[in-house]
Amino acid sequence: MTTANALVPPPHKARLNLLDLDRAGLEAFFTELGEKPFRASQVTKWIHQLGVTDFDEMTNVSKALREILKQRTTIAPLKVVLDELSNDGTRKWVLELDDGNQIETVYIPEPDRGTLCISSQAGCALDCSFCSTGRRGFNRNLSTAEIISQVWIASRLLEDEKKPGRTITNVVLMGMGEPLLNFDSVVRAVRIMMDDFAYGLSKRRVTVSTAGVVPAMDRLGDVLDMRLAVSLHATNDELRNALVPINKKYPLSELIAACHRFIAKQSARSRITFEYVMLDGVNDTPQHARELVKLLKGLPVLMNLIPFNPFEGSGYKTSSASRIETFAKILIAADMTTVVRRTRGEDIDAACGQLVGKVDDKSRRARRFVEPRFGMTQ
Repeated sequence: MTTANALVPPPHKARLNLLDLDRAGLEAFFTELGEKPFRASQVTKWIHQLGVTDFDEMTNVSKALREILKQRTTIAPLKVVLDELSNDGTRKWVLELDDGNQIETVYIPEPDRGTLCISSQAGCALDCSFCSTGRRGFNRNLSTAEIISQVWIASRLLEDEKKPGRTITNVVLMGMGEPLLNFDSVVRAVRIMMDDFAYGLSKRRVTVSTAGVVPAMDRLGDVLDMRLAVSLHATNDELRNALVPINKKYPLSELIAACHRFIAKQSARSRITFEYVMLDGVNDTPQHARELVKLLKGLPVLMNLIPFNPFEGSGYKTSSASRIETFAKILIAADMTTVVRRTRGEDIDAACGQLVGKVDDKSRRARRFVEPRFGMTQ
């Protein structure tokens, strides 16, 4: 076995943050130390289920191994710099990264579930015209530790509330960033969320959202059986090019084909959630609804219609309730499962499309943004 002294990292090397490792990674780490792989399950439970950050509290781990872990590793969640509670019970945390960037995480309580919306990047590189995150630019991908830290922190703080119903039953990667542009870190974090020795979430309780990164969608289907959400927002390429610029690289024909391939790789009863922000006079006409039915024909679908959540300088307005109702009725008449999402946390800027954090923008998008211009369909 390697001696403890040899395991002390050199002064220039940071200690390994164990939040960065899923159970397979921990097993490899402990094997390297000459320990049995089962140590990974023990430590996973201490970290994620019991919220322990002090190795001395891990009483079923030998004292010698605890000393090695203290010398070589750490358990370092992110720093909470803001904790806000909405009038409707939604709770938002602003978390600070080591480099000074800040990300946002939102907890949304419902009568039958508690959903945690987490971020995968500091900022976002996709520049969707109706999303305030994209307008703030992009800095970098988050590590697995920074992604799973959001779940770790929320679990601890909600537990401290000691209020019934304030638990995390679902996690959605729909916060800041495009998850599939941070593929490896996101997959490791999802595996931790689904680990029975960590958070024990089922494959139907964790959702990764994408604006349509087609190659990564294919990779995701190969390695995980889980929920996928697609940010669609338009029914033709011309409009989607303006709303979701990645469509210029992966147009709708390629995106929908990738959705079919993803479903073919999943277990029975799988379906894809499609997110559709309702923008007044832009994508909300009956004709758009009929085009949507045709576009998604043959796919098992849950359609989420999201009233646009305004932010300063967006240039868009929210579709009227009557227009959204008419749109939804057309989809429902075509046997498409459809939900009109209720805006939550708008008073603390925690609603969909409103998360901005504090990002050192490497893309300089905030300085060069130009509102898209396109004709209105009646």
